[in-house]
Amino acid sequence: MQNINFKQIGIINTPYKDIAPYQPVDTDENEFVVALNEKYTNGLKDLAKFKFIYLFYYMHRVNKKVEMVFKPPWAKGKEVGLFSSRSPVRPNPIGMSIVRLKKIVDNKIYTSGLDVFDGTPLLDIKPYIKELDEKSNADYGWIDELDDKEHLAMHIKGVPHKH
Repeated sequence: MQNINFKQIGIINTPYKDIAPYQPVDTDENEFVVALNEKYTNGLKDLAKFKFIYLFYYMHRVNKKVEMVFKPPWAKGKEVGLFSSRSPVRPNPIGMSIVRLKKIVDNKIYTSGLDVFDGTPLLDIKPYIKELDEKSNADYGWIDELDDKEHLAMHIKGVPHKH
């Protein structure tokens, strides 16, 4: 196996210092800014024509031991394999969020709510393209086997609530 190195291409600025939502919250009214390193600014050409983008980032604050079997805290004790979960504790702590692109000013991208801590290193940006990225026949996998779908839907959508 080989080591793989990534270059940080920017930084993600959010209001979250110690606690962040589990998923992006589109309606969050705080300011979310992706500051791209200036040498990559020309790479933003025509990105503003898209409504949504993918942001790939390094989850630099994850410091828990990686386990291959995981119990999602909202799944009532159900054990699943790590790769069938959305846990941030992974062998390679790479995160991905789909966010609404509000505007681009110079090398700064203003987005809808993000689910990352302030200062998160940015690895890449890609446009979200409706026909390529939307899968109308997607399902909920093992989540379909659990009770209380309304409560679970709040977790899936990243809606803040009490467990």
